[in-house]
Amino acid sequence: MNKRELELYIHIPFCIRKCAYCDFLSSAASERTWRDYMGKLRDEIEGQGENFRGYRVTTIFVGGGTPSILPALLIEEMFAAVRRFFDVAADAEITIEANPGTLSVDKLRTYRRCGVNRLSIGLQSADDGELKLLGRIHTYDDFLKSYQRARQEGFQNINIDLMSAIPGQDLHSWRSTLRRVMMLRPEHISAYSLIIEEGTPFYEMYGNPSGRMPEVPLPDEETDRAMYHLTKEMMAAQGYERYEISNYARPGFACRHNIGYWIGTEYLGLGLGASSYTFGFRYRNTEDLGEYLSLNLLEGGAAAREITELSQKDRMEEFMFLGLRRMEGVTGSDFLKRFGQNMWNIYGTVLEKLEAQGLIATDGSRVWLTDLGVDVSNSVFCEFLLDE
Repeated sequence: MNKRELELYIHIPFCIRKCAYCDFLSSAASERTWRDYMGKLRDEIEGQGENFRGYRVTTIFVGGGTPSILPALLIEEMFAAVRRFFDVAADAEITIEANPGTLSVDKLRTYRRCGVNRLSIGLQSADDGELKLLGRIHTYDDFLKSYQRARQEGFQNINIDLMSAIPGQDLHSWRSTLRRVMMLRPEHISAYSLIIEEGTPFYEMYGNPSGRMPEVPLPDEETDRAMYHLTKEMMAAQGYERYEISNYARPGFACRHNIGYWIGTEYLGLGLGASSYTFGFRYRNTEDLGEYLSLNLLEGGAAAREITELSQKDRMEEFMFLGLRRMEGVTGSDFLKRFGQNMWNIYGTVLEKLEAQGLIATDGSRVWLTDLGVDVSNSVFCEFLLDE
């Protein structure tokens, strides 16, 4: 039987301490709460497995929070449940996020035994002063020890998360972070600019217009853009391909899970607050931990909230602004295959306008963002919203 492709995202909402910039659904909790949550998560895995018998899981991403703070046994039990109730492809890409200082040899060996073949380590900066400002709990030396330990345990596909435009950061310190990380030759590097989100300590310091002037200022917009272009140049010089606005990989190591999001592959989110896109619907699990722990999750879908059926208009819009995040852009043939309509008939006027402004380029069959378009990508994406 030909099965449909499915990606799994599994959310572990626990961390040792919340970082000053973080607005993710995560918090510190007791070990008893960890165990209660993971038991309930296994129930959800079993309950949802019944709904997806016609699917084969091609990627799994365990994110958070900090999944690597959990005892190895809890992660092992979680993966056993996934493999019992879902059809996981033999060549599935399986990623787990980790923070430096939380990766013991025992955990790494357990991950490998469970089939994890990709590790994503949240470094953010190679400068200890910048790490302290961010509220990170590790030093660069902690990261180096974790990275080398992972290599020694056989991990051959490692991503490192980096963050630019950190308070007090300048081009020199960002260049130093990039150089030090690329010397390690990780297979993948995600490099994002800091975004000041409401509800975080950083918002009170940097985003609240009525707040006091912070002691350590943010880099200005010109420096932020210079950091972005420096990243692109240094990565290319070291053989890293930019395949998405903020993601770089050595050949053959682009993240399959992320690509699935950008090309519209169905995905199922498991755990607190996890989002899903399946059967033409977008939905999100409850974000209330107490409610999640009280639900009967053996009945698949019991945690789902905010259920929305996507119209053809919604899906066309998402095809364009998610697809254009990739450097290869989108093709008219893919649009026609998915929607039965000509992309230029739907978006011809918009495409002509953006090309005239130098924001996109096209070869007649494919459309992609120019360097200028990447710089103002959010504005470009808004152009693809269709009238009702």
